[in-house]
Amino acid sequence: MVLGERPPLPALTIPPLPLSRSALREWWRASGGYREVLRLAWPLILSQGANTILQMVDRMFLTWHSSEELAASGPAGALAFTIQSVFVGLAGYAAVFVAQYTGAGKPRQAVAIVWQALYLSAIAALLILPLAPLGSAIFRFAGHDPLIQRLETEYYTIFLYGSFAFIGGAAVSSYFIGRGATRILLWINLISIGINCLLAYLLIFGVGPFPELGIAGAAWASVIAQSVGVLIGLGVFLRDARDLHAEGAWKLEFPLLGRLLRYGYANGVQIMLDMIGWTAFMLLLGRLGATALAATNLAFQLNCIAFLPIMGLAMATSTLVGQSLGRDDTPAANHATWSAVHIGLLFTAAIGALYVLIPDLLIAPFAAKADPIAFAAVREQVVVMLRFVAAYCLFDVGNLVFAGALKGAGDTLFVMLLSSSLGITIMLLPTFLWCIRPGGLGVYGAWTFITLFVCVLAFAFLLRYLRGHWRTMRVIEREVI
Repeated sequence: MVLGERPPLPALTIPPLPLSRSALREWWRASGGYREVLRLAWPLILSQGANTILQMVDRMFLTWHSSEELAASGPAGALAFTIQSVFVGLAGYAAVFVAQYTGAGKPRQAVAIVWQALYLSAIAALLILPLAPLGSAIFRFAGHDPLIQRLETEYYTIFLYGSFAFIGGAAVSSYFIGRGATRILLWINLISIGINCLLAYLLIFGVGPFPELGIAGAAWASVIAQSVGVLIGLGVFLRDARDLHAEGAWKLEFPLLGRLLRYGYANGVQIMLDMIGWTAFMLLLGRLGATALAATNLAFQLNCIAFLPIMGLAMATSTLVGQSLGRDDTPAANHATWSAVHIGLLFTAAIGALYVLIPDLLIAPFAAKADPIAFAAVREQVVVMLRFVAAYCLFDVGNLVFAGALKGAGDTLFVMLLSSSLGITIMLLPTFLWCIRPGGLGVYGAWTFITLFVCVLAFAFLLRYLRGHWRTMRVIEREVI
């Protein structure tokens, strides 16, 4: 059993769109076609869509409670997840191992890799704890208003103390994603989201016997609800492990753990660097004032209407590519990738039209109980920002789906290096140099650089995918023949 790569294959080409009825029918029925992608993806899309609704409800409650809490929740949540994200990405990458082991017909190994991810999650949660007191210094360095700093520190600290809920949740979810059992994951997520929405309302506003905790209530609601989801998912995972006769798979296996670290670290670092980039971007915009920060936070939140469902589609792509490569069926992997691209483009085109044509309808829930005078300036900026979102969300389909396909094969290092380098050179540096200083390009100049970054990244991932190197890659052991 050795790790290795096959000789390079000819470069791929972009397949023609199935415009005729017969071509569409053939594409629908093929291995990796629209039917197979949608069967796996729709629960993930709904899960991510439900997460979008959850985040919007949380932000809406915070907007009603205090516009300062809305402004603080974005940078604080982003910073907390930035710290957790390297471990979330590492533990979650077990899904690719599960997918390839499933395709190769090795269910015991699929169970064992999830156990390794859970052990890593527990260690990571302990390593993160000492970073909790650093939040106040970071927000003070960012130069935000003192009230915003206090609220950011409160939100950030609670999220960091609940780190295992988020990292362990990624490890448990990797089993269901990799096996293709996405409907089970959907139900678990819906239960967790329902608990989160209820607790957020009770704890933010102090309904009945519950204390009025404001932004801290939103953070505690997320941690508690996520913890419940992890416990439910772990119970189902343990039942499946017994049914699959995976005796002894719970043991610590250093070769398997090492392989997860080898391929998963780049995935985790890439997510962390992306989060550092977006967090730094919001911290920079905080220097333009609370209005620019709140508007950017709200625009990113509305962007999730398009972004998170496509994340679900990208997860499905990684799974199908992994399963196909596990059984050495590279044409099915390629077909699944392009099926996901077509589906994603149709979806984001429709959402992008909403951003441009009816922005006030999307903003209305946030404005409903907010201070009308304070919110008017935020609303004005958000309407313009949503036009930028509509422009780049189509390119985000390429970013997510092609990156998902590359990760499904094991090409995580390239994804990390490309995403981080372009984020620094195209988005962060121009924003710092030309947008936040007095007389600079301001908030809309910064959003121009975001749009340019997303578009360039999409073309770079497309070129990497078309080179076809991913078809020779595997993360699991390969038999020597």
